[in-house]
Amino acid sequence: MTTTSHMNGHVTESDAGGSGGGESNQEEPQQWHREMAVDCPGDLGARTLPVRRSAQLERIRQHQEDLRRRREEEGRNRQELDLNASIRLKKLSQNPKVGIDNPTFDPIEGPLDTPFYTHTDQLEELLMSLKQVQHCLSDTQSQEDVELVLQLVQKTDFQKAFNIHNAVAQHMNRPSPPFPHTDRAQGLAQEVQSIVHNSQHKEGLELNTLLSSPHVQAVLLAHDCVAEQEMQMEPLTPDDHCETLTQWGGETVKIVCIEKARDIPLGATVRNDMDSVIISRIVKGGAAERSGLLHEGDEVLEINGVEIRGKDVNEVFDILADMHGNLTFILIPSPQTKPPPIKETVVHVKAHFDYDPSDDPYVPCRELGLCFQKGDILHIISQDDPNWWQAYRDGDEDNQPLAGLVPGKSFQQQREAMKQTIEEDKEPEKSGKLWCAKKNKKKRKKLLYNSKQNDDYDNEEILTYEEMALYHQPANRKRPIALIGPPNCGQNELRQRLLSSEPDRFGGAVPHTTRNRRDVEVSGRDYHFVSRQAFDMDATAGKFIESGEFEKNLYGTSTDSVRQLINTGKICLLCLHTQSLKILRNSDLKPYIIFIAPPSQERLRALLAKESKNPKPEELRDIIEKAREMEQNFGHLFDAAIVNTDQDKAYQELLRLINKLDTEPQWVPSSWLR
Repeated sequence: MTTTSHMNGHVTESDAGGSGGGESNQEEPQQWHREMAVDCPGDLGARTLPVRRSAQLERIRQHQEDLRRRREEEGRNRQELDLNASIRLKKLSQNPKVGIDNPTFDPIEGPLDTPFYTHTDQLEELLMSLKQVQHCLSDTQSQEDVELVLQLVQKTDFQKAFNIHNAVAQHMNRPSPPFPHTDRAQGLAQEVQSIVHNSQHKEGLELNTLLSSPHVQAVLLAHDCVAEQEMQMEPLTPDDHCETLTQWGGETVKIVCIEKARDIPLGATVRNDMDSVIISRIVKGGAAERSGLLHEGDEVLEINGVEIRGKDVNEVFDILADMHGNLTFILIPSPQTKPPPIKETVVHVKAHFDYDPSDDPYVPCRELGLCFQKGDILHIISQDDPNWWQAYRDGDEDNQPLAGLVPGKSFQQQREAMKQTIEEDKEPEKSGKLWCAKKNKKKRKKLLYNSKQNDDYDNEEILTYEEMALYHQPANRKRPIALIGPPNCGQNELRQRLLSSEPDRFGGAVPHTTRNRRDVEVSGRDYHFVSRQAFDMDATAGKFIESGEFEKNLYGTSTDSVRQLINTGKICLLCLHTQSLKILRNSDLKPYIIFIAPPSQERLRALLAKESKNPKPEELRDIIEKAREMEQNFGHLFDAAIVNTDQDKAYQELLRLINKLDTEPQWVPSSWLR
């Protein structure tokens, strides 16, 4: 059974068999997760003084001593039970003189704390045992092996090391001095004297005389001096973290000291596994990640003297919310040893979908989910968990102390593919639909699930992330500006205004055509006049960004024409259809794409009225709906968007965006720079 955290910070215990097939009785299955952030950036609490490490070690040793005594007592009880369970042994116990006495097992008289063997006796016994074993062996190889061991044991260096080991082991088993309860014994003695000063009882007067004795007062003074030094906290700096390994009840535990500043959260999530509290995730940017002492899979036993085992994740959250400063953890190390972490390369991606963790039933820790919108730049700093990456939103690094969780690319593709399949399966079959068409549809969706084998197809169908890099355009090679928008939204007027206002800075690519040249036209200035056969060959080779036919003549804008204009140092202005964006982006031109969006329906009517246009209400609705479809289907390709509420304001905003390309680096697909 695993305890999972609720979206509002509380948890419940999920039944292992509660994930049955019915969905009618599970109204809100989305509200349960597996992990809980032990402290969030906004919930840092007040300071709690840490417990001294010597007190922690004293409790561990005391617990270990109790367990040892308990085992000895259980062992004696077990021997008595085994003795009484056998009739033969029972008779022997009633008449211990039956049989042959073995003097080796006679009890040794003397103090109980006297060791049974000295170190010299142990070495001699070891040598005798090895010689006896050597004589019992028949093959020569085994005898030679034992002879080598005998030579090693007889060496002086080995005997010195053996004595050192025994001395250290004897020292480690000695009980440590008790931890002082107070450093003001003198003050307490004075309070007692003031109470019993006027006492009529003989014992009170005797106690007052005893406490007034100079010898007792000197002892209390010495006690307070030692206790004050022993109880003084050892300061820790953020770079002075420590880790100590010791034994607790037969288990290896480590004591970890971490400095958790007021403005830096711990940065870890925990989960319940039966009564255990397990660290399930280390979040980048927190005190845990900076110290490198906490690891995924470690079991938390104590924090600053507060026992954690047996508590649920909500209680752990409340405990750590009130703690900062020096935190002392007692942990059972994770049984799964991981290689030391290598410094990961930060990957910059552009999100092609909106994400809200509050609406995601699969996010492992809702409190750490990172909300973002389509077009946001995310800095992925950890992909240790392939399903849930850790990331910062561009521009929020200073305001976001901890990295947030975002869906991994493969995980997002798989669940979106599953969602599309479910939605299509729910659609009623159209009349006259062929069985072969239905079969092909399911085959297509089956391929969609395997994101690794069908990367190109999935990238077309399911939009997740696109890797990006910063690019600063050279002064002599300007990026072409592509204006995209539905008809009657003003993109053509904006392009023409830029061309007429600054003809030395902006220009248009010379198009290709198959029509005959007119007398006033110059080839290469007005058009590139080519034959129909040459036009078709260039179109087949993918050289045209867009092309079409008008009055039985072909027209098109080629990438070579755009490149020729860029080589002159001018900025190429293009007004394109959305279908042309793929070819333009796959070229080496590095376009900057701006979406010109329409305003509200009433404002759009007013703008068109200035151009002596009187569109019908349904035509206005079609323009707005067309813009919505373009943004939904191709919005991930847009670098910027301008809502054309006013021609002058839209022109100034367009000019500002173009000027920014000269002064600031921009995010572009990293594939453009390879």
